[in-house]
Amino acid sequence: MNDAFKALADPTRRRILELLAESEKNAGDIADYFNISKPSISHHLSILKNADLISDERQGQNIVYTLNTTIFQDLVKWFFDFTKKEGIGGDESE
Repeated sequence: MNDAFKALADPTRRRILELLAESEKNAGDIADYFNISKPSISHHLSILKNADLISDERQGQNIVYTLNTTIFQDLVKWFFDFTKKEGIGGDESE
């Protein structure tokens, strides 16, 4: 989960995740949204993939990236458990 938090720290990677939440995309489609080099996009995609935030699948000559919702469910559960345990934002009498 540490890799996921590190990956989420970067605004470019967060924007890539937002794009993938809309629909699956290949690297070229993703690159069209940014004013950075394609190797930089590939680097960001690699970090997201290594953190299990996205997955990829070859479709013909393209590699298509999709959001891995399972890891987000784990992150949300961690946040929920953390805030409940620490009494953050909730009723501390529970």
